[in-house]
Amino acid sequence: MTQPTALQQRIQLDDRPVARRIGLVLLSTDHTSERDFARMVPGDEVGVYCNRIAFRNPTTPENLRAMEPELIVGAALILPDEPLDAICYACTAASAVLGDDAVLAALGRGKPGVPAVTPPLAVRKGLAALAAKRISILTPYLEETAAPVAAYFRAHGFTVDRLTNLGIDDDRTIARVATRSIIEASREALHEESDALFISCTALRAVEVVAVIEALAGRPVVTSNQASAWMCLRLAGIDRPISGYGRLPSLPLPN
Repeated sequence: MTQPTALQQRIQLDDRPVARRIGLVLLSTDHTSERDFARMVPGDEVGVYCNRIAFRNPTTPENLRAMEPELIVGAALILPDEPLDAICYACTAASAVLGDDAVLAALGRGKPGVPAVTPPLAVRKGLAALAAKRISILTPYLEETAAPVAAYFRAHGFTVDRLTNLGIDDDRTIARVATRSIIEASREALHEESDALFISCTALRAVEVVAVIEALAGRPVVTSNQASAWMCLRLAGIDRPISGYGRLPSLPLPN
């Protein structure tokens, strides 16, 4: 057996390459979530580790539901046998269709003991942090795909004053919706009596303009990726405000 050299004997190992770790399970067709997490997550403090699972458009409830069996393996293959501080399934509509319990159970089977997040769950936590009970919802979806999202929030005690849909059935096309169009649609979607606007879908590039929309609206705006990144950061122990993405990332995670 070759003896280690003097240099090899002096090598020291850190506990981790980066102090905190977030796992992200993405759709194979997702153009947006990784980029949004990269914007919001301080890379010197937190590593974001991604895996993708198969998805075939259109974004109908049936196709979204079909991803459920992939979630366990998708989660398990993110740094196998190593712990994470949080893990998120980056699909709002699928989480609403399947239900939080089913998604969290699948993620838990893949990465046992890791705090798990779905975008609807994160949005609920965000709306609670903002004390918002009446909401308007803007989605890029078809009506049949948007309906379970609205039903999810009604079932959790929110009043949905208005539901506005852009009628797009392909998440790759959703990612191409211009930010100026997102701003314009948001202005039409917000009901005058709503406490906040929720912009649904991890594929929609709403994080890029959430602060602009919020300033124009004069009310809080919560988006799928903004809320998911915020909740993951809080679960990972990053408690300081993250600026530039609306009011929510400056708030603590409610119980």
